[in-house]
Amino acid sequence: MFYNNIHTRIRYVFLIVLICLVITIGRVFYIQVFQYEKLATLAESLWSRKLPIMADRGEIIDRNGEVLATNITTTSLVVIPTQIKNPEDTAQKLAEILNCSYDDMLKHVKKRTSIERVHPEGRQLDYQTAEKIDALKLDGVYLVKESKRYYPYGELLSHVLGYVGIDNQGLSGLELYYDDYLTGEDGSIKYFSDGKGHRLELAEIYEAPTSGVTLQLAIDIRLQEAIENELNNAMSKYNADRAIALAMNPKTGEVLAMASRPTFDSNNYKDSTTEVINRNLPIWMTFEPGSTFKIITLTAALEEKTINLFEGQFHDSGSINVDGATIHCWKHGGHGTQTYLEVVENSCNPGFVNIGFTLGTEKLMSYIHDFGFGSKTGIDLNGEGRGILFKTENMGNVETATTAFGQGVSVTPIQQVKAVSAAINGGYLYTPYIVKNFLESETKSVIKAVTPNKEKQVVSEETSKLVRYALENVVAKGSGHNAYIENYRIGGKTGTAQTVENGVYSSNKYILSFIGFMPADDPEIVVYVAIQNAKNVVQYGGTVSAPIAKNIFRSAIDILDLKPSKETIPKEYTWLDTKYVVLPDVVGKTLDEAKKELKGFKIEYSGSGEEVVYESPDAGMYVKEGSTVTLMLN
Repeated sequence: MFYNNIHTRIRYVFLIVLICLVITIGRVFYIQVFQYEKLATLAESLWSRKLPIMADRGEIIDRNGEVLATNITTTSLVVIPTQIKNPEDTAQKLAEILNCSYDDMLKHVKKRTSIERVHPEGRQLDYQTAEKIDALKLDGVYLVKESKRYYPYGELLSHVLGYVGIDNQGLSGLELYYDDYLTGEDGSIKYFSDGKGHRLELAEIYEAPTSGVTLQLAIDIRLQEAIENELNNAMSKYNADRAIALAMNPKTGEVLAMASRPTFDSNNYKDSTTEVINRNLPIWMTFEPGSTFKIITLTAALEEKTINLFEGQFHDSGSINVDGATIHCWKHGGHGTQTYLEVVENSCNPGFVNIGFTLGTEKLMSYIHDFGFGSKTGIDLNGEGRGILFKTENMGNVETATTAFGQGVSVTPIQQVKAVSAAINGGYLYTPYIVKNFLESETKSVIKAVTPNKEKQVVSEETSKLVRYALENVVAKGSGHNAYIENYRIGGKTGTAQTVENGVYSSNKYILSFIGFMPADDPEIVVYVAIQNAKNVVQYGGTVSAPIAKNIFRSAIDILDLKPSKETIPKEYTWLDTKYVVLPDVVGKTLDEAKKELKGFKIEYSGSGEEVVYESPDAGMYVKEGSTVTLMLN
């Protein structure tokens, strides 16, 4: 009996030992097989250290390769507390050089961590400061490479480009929208240390950083400069509250230029207010468009064939009564009996109320939505506004009437440019976009190209052609005549909209706008200009914004290599205008005959013959009265 108990106990002990052994072997197997990578990483962290090397952020360039955002190399301070022999002395010396608190610096150098980045005092140091720290040769103190974002053009295109924070993270504009593309992969210098953190004399391992993707924009910096110069002039001349300008290719949706005032310098964004740096007005600001919105009403009516530009007539008495509300024309006494083409040329409000009623509320609003109003355009920038439209089911005759001429609705500049582009490009609605290509950082080879996004066709080519013709007449004969450039075909529409303050229309504050395109027969560029609360001037879009657009078009002629045309609609001159006349063709005529034909012009000629074999400018072009004509004789 006694021996049986002993044997039983031995068996239990053996079983327990066996179970413990199995558990131990299982645990060792689990650790060695399943937790190997984790434990190896932990072990390595005990004897290896990494000094970070920040990657360069991807560059941003314009459509021609001009650099708009790049990086400059700076240095930053990091410390390895375990390697610092005299923390108090080290903290004192670094605090003196960096002009910061000794207590704050001491916290950095005594921090219980493997590596400490001295932030923000030691970030992005200038060359002289870095040299002073390096000269100290302090143990555990390191200077590492760091990139700082730099914008060569300063304020130019700042709202579109945006800016980055101290850690090179995008905070607005393209820098924010494409932050994942622009951000590179950091590298490091890896070295080894003993259990106490002291550096060992072993080979270092260099892990190279990888730069971010380069963004190539559709923006043309030459056109951008021209637009920004015009806005600067406008702000100075009119002491305006705000100014906006936007240019786009109507055939693709490529944004060629975008600017607004007030603005800021992306290199020194902290010097500006949050409201200024975060509000990209061409896509953010919503306001009543005024008469530029009439283009949409006109286009819809022509597509539905509810009006005829040439045959139908409308009598303008100076006002129209809609359910007890009187809507006035800008011209006291009205324009009398007009064709609908003249209604467009004269920007006649009662005439457009009538056009709106020919469509009806539901049809008018259907086209407004089809042209993209009430929705974001989809442009590749953050902070875009939607605008505000009446709900169709809540609209009465008054709301329909005011909507027809651009009052009572709220839209963004980019929405207007997108919609008008569709109205004049054959009827196709394109999504506006800024970035054209994604490029490899070193070789600049294309990784991905952005193709134009044709959303849908809103109206027919036939309708679009009629709209182009009507708007070309507006510039040649109507309210947009200050945007006219001789020998070039330009179409467009002015807008003069009262601003709303505290729910009430202001009696003396307006947003003055113009939207135009050229060449009118085959548009390559659409330009929108808006000036808010211009002072010391008669407040009409035709007197303020149209001349600004004209100057932008002049720049675009050279930049886009737009050719003159002999098929322009003659301008109806006022007594204030410099008059241009068509140059007669005198090639093949005698010198005496040429002089008679060119009476009123100054003539210069070379050669000794009697027959004219060449004249400059070319015959058929518009030239200033009394200007010089050069002839070559045989």
